Amino acid sequence: MKTPRELLDMTKSLMRENQFIKERFEQAKESQVEGDFYQEVKPYADEIKQLTEIWRDEFVSWLAEHPQKNLHHQQIKTVTDNIQMVSIQAFFPRTSRKRFVDHVQSIEYTLSVVQSVLGEHVSEQKN
Repeated sequence: MKTPRELLDMTKSLMRENQFIKERFEQAKESQVEGDFYQEVKPYADEIKQLTEIWRDEFVSWLAEHPQKNLHHQQIKTVTDNIQMVSIQAFFPRTSRKRFVDHVQSIEYTLSVVQSVLGEHVSEQKN
């Protein structure tokens, strides 16, 4: 199992990816050009799928040992599903802006809660 510090680093990495996804979406909307599926979309989506699944499995294991009253397994599964979905949608200008932004904000919120919980745990371990 990963340490809280490693989980925190992975969570921060997912936050950066979520930001990239948001920027990539704006680029697609502005240019009205779809990303090339085999050169751009699929490789990125595969990378995100791998990252999120490792993070999900590791964090759910940690959460089982360190239950949180405001963070549950289903939220982690949902954030994983959502980031995988938007990592593909970001390359297509036809994607609904409202729906996309709602998902990205939901991902950001949940990851920030995870980051806060892990940050507190890492701080406690230093003391």
